[in-house]
Amino acid sequence: MALLIKDNCINCDMCDPECPNEAITFGAEIYEIDPNLCTECVGFYEKPTCMVVCPINCIIIDPDHIESEEQLLDKFVEIHGG
Repeated sequence: MALLIKDNCINCDMCDPECPNEAITFGAEIYEIDPNLCTECVGFYEKPTCMVVCPINCIIIDPDHIESEEQLLDKFVEIHGG
């Protein structure tokens, strides 16, 4: 399951530096998460750090990119070669 930043993002810059996969970038108006790079921090942390640091809880599971824990781990291995 990749994550998604909702439209109510306040561009506080908290999530971007916390992403170990560099999946978060600033889009046209708000931060965006690349579903091809997001592993929900599987392989790094117990919980997605972007969700933990978001002060307004605007990061949710992306309903268009549902993945199992195994798929997320496979993606982590693909991205990081580990």
